Amino acid sequence: MSELKIYNTLTRKKEAFESLYPGHVGMYVCGPTVSGESHLGHARPYITFDVVFRYLQHLGYKVRYVRNLTDAGHFEEEGREAEDKIAKGAILEKLEPMELVQKYTNLYHWAMHQFNCLEPSIEPTATGHIVEQISMIQKIIEKGYAYEVNGSVYFDVKKYATSHQYGILSGRVLEELQASNRELENQGEKRNKEDFALWKKAPPEHLMRWPSPWGEGFPGWHIECSAMSGKYLGKQFDIHGGGMDLVFPHHECEIAQSEIANEELMARYWMHNNMITINGKKMGKSYNNTIKLTEMFAGTNPILQQPFHPMTVRFFILQTHYRSTLDFSNEGLIAAEKGLQRLWAAYNVLQQLQYAPGKNGSINEELDKNVQDWSNGCKEYINDDFNTAKVLANLFEMVPVINSLKGGQIKMEEISEATFQLMKDTWQTFMVDILGLQPVTMADSGKLDGVIQLLVDIRKEAKGKKDYATSDKIRQQLQQIGILLKDEKDGTVSYTIE
Repeated sequence: MSELKIYNTLTRKKEAFESLYPGHVGMYVCGPTVSGESHLGHARPYITFDVVFRYLQHLGYKVRYVRNLTDAGHFEEEGREAEDKIAKGAILEKLEPMELVQKYTNLYHWAMHQFNCLEPSIEPTATGHIVEQISMIQKIIEKGYAYEVNGSVYFDVKKYATSHQYGILSGRVLEELQASNRELENQGEKRNKEDFALWKKAPPEHLMRWPSPWGEGFPGWHIECSAMSGKYLGKQFDIHGGGMDLVFPHHECEIAQSEIANEELMARYWMHNNMITINGKKMGKSYNNTIKLTEMFAGTNPILQQPFHPMTVRFFILQTHYRSTLDFSNEGLIAAEKGLQRLWAAYNVLQQLQYAPGKNGSINEELDKNVQDWSNGCKEYINDDFNTAKVLANLFEMVPVINSLKGGQIKMEEISEATFQLMKDTWQTFMVDILGLQPVTMADSGKLDGVIQLLVDIRKEAKGKKDYATSDKIRQQLQQIGILLKDEKDGTVSYTIE
């Protein structure tokens, strides 16, 4: 049996996985900023690292999986003006900041449950760890690698680079960063353009603010994850994960500030999933092609031809290796929907089949070996940097064998009992336990009622904004699958059409 190998962004190569403490794994994954609805870009990392979490547990590790919630969304690096996304969203939606956070945290959790993602071991919030962030900043100042200006605190990147390798994760060179850095808000306060904020002074209109040794303010983006990962996983831990867009500046800055504060390289293995494109184009607000998860499940985004079940989306994501670009298209999702149905039909047949060989049959050596190779290959591929695409390909190879065993074209005695049991165990282990897939028909009436109510609420909100196109589309598409919405004086009522 091969050992688990992980592609480490830090070393730019696959490495055999060895946990820091035998039998235990500490894993930190950057969670969402809960200032708005989760979209497809959020789906990929959390499904990817859900598989990592599941497989490490399958291997027998006790995993502490920490995935944070950024409920104080401050960004100022990489060309973005200093902005509190939570406060901005709260003003737009006429809500208290924490009311907005709770709304979108609930919606995010709902979406993760639809994807059958296991809950993390710990889900810390940035606002719940202000004390830890201030303490970490004080350590960095005491060691001479941060400085305070007008109530804000900045990390001294230039000084850090004289004795440490800044750019170790991203491969970026400090001189290039100095040449390319754009002028940002309060840039004049910094000693060097590439310095990043650890703490920002809050202007009078800023809603979210906390007392600190430097006056009232709020934490910088990067310090949040360093403080929370350090608290729950220690100065050094096994795996740090997130999207490829976080390699720079977020993860690079995490490494720098954590190395100064803790005198350790914070994580041993850095894993990054690649980006999602929509019909070949980068997904983003500027391209007007962002698809919210509620829109994906309801089919209400104009890009979509139909609604897509969360399991179809999960399956589609796992059909591509996590480090490869993933392009969403209606054609690809429709094909994934059919592929998932085909796999589940075979899984159900396999569950019902019992090994009962005939008296006079003989084993088909070639077939028997093929089934063994396909089954064992699933283990080889998942150990090869979590190659879920090849695992699924091997399962598809076994579908004709399973269907032929049911139909009688292949006699049970043509494969050995051990091989049959291996195949059965492989499907259960990978389809259900590791890949976390479920049949689309598995949702019980309670879950279905919850989904319908969510769509009713989205429709009501759309009507309130006079977005009648979205309102009508939800109604029409639910009607196509046999659910009729009727607007009555006491609210909207749903009826199942026989």
